[in-house]
Amino acid sequence: MDGLPPVNFRAELNAEQYAAVTSPRGPALVLAGAGSGKTRTLTYRVAWLLHQGVKPWDILLLTFTNKSAKEMLERVEDLTGVPRGQFWGGTFHSIGQRILRRHAAVVNRSPDFTILDQKESEQLFSGIIKEADGAFIKDKTNPKAPVILDAYSHARNTLRPVEEVLRERLDWMKGGSEKCLRFCEAYESAKKERNVCDFDDLLVLWLKLLETDGSVLEHYRRRFQYLLVDEFQDTNRLQSKIIDLLAAEHQIMAVGDDAQCIYTWRGADWENIVTFPQRHPHTQIYTINTNYRSTPEILAFANEILSHRPAVDGFDRHLQAVRHSGNKPVVFNVGDTSQQAKIVGRKILQLHQEGHPLSEMHILYRAHYQSLELQMELNALGIPFVITSGHKFFDLIHVKDVLAHLRVIHNPNDQVALSRLLCLLPKVGPVAADKIIRAAQEVALQQGRGLIRALRDSAVLKKVTEIAKDDFQDLTITLEDMLEGIENAQQKAPPASPARDLFQAAREKEEEKIARTPAETVRVCVEGWYGSHIKTLFPDWKDREQDLISLIGFAAKFEDLGDLVAQVILLNGETSDKKPEPEQDTLRLTTIHQSKGLEFPIVFLIGVADGLLPLTRAIDEGDVEEERRLFYVACTRAENTLYLFTPRFTTAGEGYRPLDRCRFLEEMSPECYELADYTHRRF
Repeated sequence: MDGLPPVNFRAELNAEQYAAVTSPRGPALVLAGAGSGKTRTLTYRVAWLLHQGVKPWDILLLTFTNKSAKEMLERVEDLTGVPRGQFWGGTFHSIGQRILRRHAAVVNRSPDFTILDQKESEQLFSGIIKEADGAFIKDKTNPKAPVILDAYSHARNTLRPVEEVLRERLDWMKGGSEKCLRFCEAYESAKKERNVCDFDDLLVLWLKLLETDGSVLEHYRRRFQYLLVDEFQDTNRLQSKIIDLLAAEHQIMAVGDDAQCIYTWRGADWENIVTFPQRHPHTQIYTINTNYRSTPEILAFANEILSHRPAVDGFDRHLQAVRHSGNKPVVFNVGDTSQQAKIVGRKILQLHQEGHPLSEMHILYRAHYQSLELQMELNALGIPFVITSGHKFFDLIHVKDVLAHLRVIHNPNDQVALSRLLCLLPKVGPVAADKIIRAAQEVALQQGRGLIRALRDSAVLKKVTEIAKDDFQDLTITLEDMLEGIENAQQKAPPASPARDLFQAAREKEEEKIARTPAETVRVCVEGWYGSHIKTLFPDWKDREQDLISLIGFAAKFEDLGDLVAQVILLNGETSDKKPEPEQDTLRLTTIHQSKGLEFPIVFLIGVADGLLPLTRAIDEGDVEEERRLFYVACTRAENTLYLFTPRFTTAGEGYRPLDRCRFLEEMSPECYELADYTHRRF
């Protein structure tokens, strides 16, 4: 283009970046390692094309967030003066809807179609289920609309047969998933009739448009002379197929890092990036290894992680440092996750006293529940922190639901907690819950029985909507089981006698009806009605179940249910979810997934042990290589200091579960880290 301000590309880019930015037309794969300036490379690529005479509207820039596209095009505008509005740039979904509105009739929509948000999609799907099979909704063992929709969405984005994914995801359904397939078909018809699209349609219908109308496909192939795709390792099969169709002339540059593909559970397909050269013959691969983020010692550790993964031709990676040397990463061997929390807390205080702001420190973990003991320790030490990957543990919805069970058992007059439980039932809101509670109070007063047992009375059941009665009865059974356990615990143990040996005492304890300790009380709750309830309600119920199992371990620290309830309420009061003031010096906690793309001066990575990282579920399901990539992503967030903690035991229910040493550390040379053994120290 004429009139562009000069840009000294060679001076402003390193040799690796310059080679990628100035690559000739044709298929190119840019493997940009962690901290190597990927965004800078993409930005300058757009600027370079403009300087070669390419028109802005001939370039299509696809990203995974609108923020990324906006930032890149703003930088291009700053570099070249070309207004960002002249480019086609944005997320796959935003570009998809833009194209669909121009050719809506081809996919049985009109141009003014409405896009449904997630909640609206779920409401439409729920209405379809109710209309098609009212009995399905009434059966409490069947999944709710969000669970079915999540499985359906996964099938569409991965281009797998819907029936296959439904069987796989809903294998716990008693009646099979055939009805769910019919609901999905009816859902498609309903969307077409209403001229609406859900989020997935913006890609599904875009692909359908390209596959069914050759003139439209040819138009966009000619229109987009240059395709630039960011974070290519995160594309799913649906997105990859759209790209491959548009890039028939292989006028594409894909930028990404196969070593940072960590979202396969969301549909991302690692094969998309590693098979790119096969799908686009004569691909030029450009590797950018120069890392501006971390010290040489941290990069040596990261390189060692990758050196043990299965080899793929052309995808070797070895990050090179430009920074001065620092300290080696430190691996702390600790006895258990409780000791881990104490050592992390003391190390944070030590670093803070040495002049490091809390805001420079970031604690990473594989799964949210793994931070529970650490959160407790930070509160005890008075260290302010914020969870940047979601709510704090005791503010999680499913955790609060279980805590409501405990509050009701401890204090049956806690109407707030009881109302919360009743409102979990279908078609029961605050008004209906209040009527049920009032009826139970009357029965309890008339018959001289406790409120929880009064809930089982027929007079109370009449106040419950028909659709909720099965769930209500299961809930009350769970509450009664929990209550009986607490009552058993309050009974005095029989006096010891010579004839009563330890084996007899053990048998008597085994024969007790149900739970006695707070931990056992929580277990009864989790394994009772609520454990079945979350399967039907939440697509990620397995993760939530793990949170609740960790709550059992937390409860094991208490001998009295009242102390447990009081402590949690106090902790909730101390750890509100308010965001810290901008000027407040605050520690950050987050999952590894949420940390991707970020960098921190000091990183604490906790739970580096088989069962925690990699997760047990990942080991069982054969997803170990993705766990390795997660480990790599976590370690490459660190700029100056990296601490890793390897517990030998973790709390599991009322006891401890031994952990094997992390297999990734076992493979690595001990020369790339320092070892600090705390397993024999008391805290």
